[in-house]
Amino acid sequence: MPAELPKLNVLMCGTGEYTTGWTGAGASKSDKKIGVVGLTLFDLRRLGKVDKLGMVGVNGKKFPDIRQHLAQNIGEVYKDMDLEFDEFPKDGKVDPEAYKEAIDKLKPGDAVIIFTPDSTHYHIAIYAIERGIHVLVTKPATQLLSHHNELIAAAEKHKVVCFVEHHKRFDPVYSDAKARAQTLGEFNFFNAWMSQPKSQLETFRAWAGKDSDISYYLSSHHIDICCWILQDLAVPTRVVASAATGIATSEPYNCVPETEDTITLLVDWQSIKSPKHKGTAVYTASWTAPLKAGIHTGQHWYYMGEKGDINIDQAHRGYDVTVDETGKAWYNPFYMKYSPSETGHFDGQRGYGYISIEKFIDAARSVNAGQIGASDFDKHGLPTIRNTVLTTAILNAGRISLDEKRPVGIKKSGEQWILE
Repeated sequence: MPAELPKLNVLMCGTGEYTTGWTGAGASKSDKKIGVVGLTLFDLRRLGKVDKLGMVGVNGKKFPDIRQHLAQNIGEVYKDMDLEFDEFPKDGKVDPEAYKEAIDKLKPGDAVIIFTPDSTHYHIAIYAIERGIHVLVTKPATQLLSHHNELIAAAEKHKVVCFVEHHKRFDPVYSDAKARAQTLGEFNFFNAWMSQPKSQLETFRAWAGKDSDISYYLSSHHIDICCWILQDLAVPTRVVASAATGIATSEPYNCVPETEDTITLLVDWQSIKSPKHKGTAVYTASWTAPLKAGIHTGQHWYYMGEKGDINIDQAHRGYDVTVDETGKAWYNPFYMKYSPSETGHFDGQRGYGYISIEKFIDAARSVNAGQIGASDFDKHGLPTIRNTVLTTAILNAGRISLDEKRPVGIKKSGEQWILE
């Protein structure tokens, strides 16, 4: 992309683990110790794609700690990183609606990247889109299919880029598998597992079971991959959900009584081209996996088509390290590479966590320059708000199925997907 495109001003919504690597309990103990969003944007500014940066949370009292954490773990580790950003709410205030003040300071054509609790995504995204701001929202885009449909309509009306940060699409193994799946004929069966250790219940205690569940938080990854693979092959028609409970709500985690440990969605898929071909998919997610498994995220899936199958384990990539104190761990440098380059600069530009954000920045800049229309990205197979609607439909249907103890249908009504 030519450097002469105007640089993009970006507001980061959310100041937690994924943005800064800083959690309520201090520096993150996960595989995102220095975050993803902030680090990527500081580097994209170094490379001339991004200009002014802002960061908005609810609690302004956190910013001194966040700035110190970034200075120590980014500023002192990589060369030429400008860590300057405008903070909201200012003066150590606590304000759940600080995002409005922060977005009001932007101009049309600027961008926001939303990494906040699931229940807030829609409200922040619609506020930004209606002001002509490009939006990248973490998955799940919204919790309700109706909200997702509203974001599709708003992005189209205001001609802005709205992507969902489904970074797994940029994992070279997953994108290669998608291409190979296209040669396997009609879809028959998909089975996905994704888990994180019980320690995540401490990280997420503020919202676990109250604002969202493990299916929205983790299964959204593999549901999106399945929807992406099946984009022109099949559509989901029915969802039945089941949940395991008892660990999250007990000592020492003591999450609210509604918190599930493990959620499984069973989804029926109907072939688009062949009335007789139906497929089934099983998506399971858990945040009660063992603590010392050597991986932060357990993740594997299996795809079977008419003419062959695909089996992927992205937790164990043939790369493990054993340390006396901590034992064996499997690493994934393909997601974010944190070790500096030979010159001492950040060297993670080829990681799929970075690429996912850079694709959005490039898209917004090219729309601002008049090179392409925002809706043109729907045709490119990118995770636009329109291209990700079935992921939300399945997740929302799963939540209803759990709450109402019934199967939930998915169907198209005119141009919109709706639940029955």
